Amino acid sequence: MIQDKITQNTSHSDAAFKEASEILVGGVNSPVRACKNVHASPRFIRRGQGAYLWDEDGNRYIDYVLSYGPAILGHAQASVVADLHNAIIKGNGFGSPTQAETQLAKQIRDFFPSCEKVRFVNSGTEATMSAIRLARGVTGRDRIVKCHGHYHGHVDSLLVKAGSGALTHGAPDSAGIPNAVAELTSVVDYNDLDAMSAVFQSDGAEIAAVILEPVAGNMGMVLPDPGYLEGVAKLCKENGALLIFDEVMTGLRVGLNGAQGIYGVKPDITCLGKVIGGGLPAAAYGGSAEIMDHLSPVGPVYQAGTLSGNPVAMAAGLKTLELISEPGFYDGIFAQTEKLVVGLRERAKAAGIPFTTNHVGSMFGGFFTEETAITNYQQVMACDNERFNRFFHGMLEAGVYLAPASFEAGFMSAAHCDEDIQFTLDAAEKVFAGLK
Repeated sequence: MIQDKITQNTSHSDAAFKEASEILVGGVNSPVRACKNVHASPRFIRRGQGAYLWDEDGNRYIDYVLSYGPAILGHAQASVVADLHNAIIKGNGFGSPTQAETQLAKQIRDFFPSCEKVRFVNSGTEATMSAIRLARGVTGRDRIVKCHGHYHGHVDSLLVKAGSGALTHGAPDSAGIPNAVAELTSVVDYNDLDAMSAVFQSDGAEIAAVILEPVAGNMGMVLPDPGYLEGVAKLCKENGALLIFDEVMTGLRVGLNGAQGIYGVKPDITCLGKVIGGGLPAAAYGGSAEIMDHLSPVGPVYQAGTLSGNPVAMAAGLKTLELISEPGFYDGIFAQTEKLVVGLRERAKAAGIPFTTNHVGSMFGGFFTEETAITNYQQVMACDNERFNRFFHGMLEAGVYLAPASFEAGFMSAAHCDEDIQFTLDAAEKVFAGLK
């Protein structure tokens, strides 16, 4: 039974954050965790089980962050824990090949036919960084095109913002990135095929690759317009550029074949992460054998990693992929996602709060806006962030854990039950009513 109300005591989390801030930069090891976007200090988590988290003060939350996507089975799933135990008692890692790497790569190839060969790394950032280097090595070109509002990790070439106008060469979005690096990245708006066409008309002979999230998950959650992904793929093919899908978030979250399976568009290189490691640090990138064989030790593009293909992470990934492959798995999790987002819209409407949602598979996003459909970055930025902050705090106090930023997607797990969804909707009804 879900508790009716969490305790409001956060003294242990507050003390933990104070201590962490003395030794960790900002008190955290990834910026969003600091909760600055919602003008709060973070809850320090003690443990997770199924759909729930418990903080250091004993407060329990229904979790829709799910480690920002990986925990598709829920936290500490028994079969995954058992396989992790069996793996770790054999050794933490060896710096040598294991059969588990081959087995997981074969599973990925089965789910993503575009990935004839695979290279494991440790994070989504490593996957996108390596994919960019590979694309440049394959094509002999330097320029990269990305979409405004898409996040591909803290890679120098990709941590770039657009200047004025719909089409621009990039400028650094962080200190420490040389202008010379950022200038090799062009930034266009997602879902704007005319802008993508214009950059190819201007710089087509220089473009090594276009990288995008086929479903944007880092500016809320925004779906591709009909024909958009197909149009981008056509432009790449016509101009000799490679198409890179960043499916670190969507891969295995929106279906066994990722977004490329849903939309029927085959990228040249696919970046994967999160779910494929079962919550442990693991990611991968893959493509045709012809492209991937440009990597060392076969080809001239160098990339390496001491912990890549770690056997413990491979064990978690193998068991996770085995379980999500079971018949009916996605039917259940997708139905719960649909129930949640429809319920949220209904309750917001009843309260007179302008609110809309996007969702696909087990991913969802909510937007406080008068707009009936959110399809681009400008619309996302125009949403009512102050109202989101109030909603976030109201839900947190009710025992519902959402990402502490309006630009993050939400996630469903197989552990969320009907009671969890109903509790969440009942809490949302009360919170929406207080937002007028």
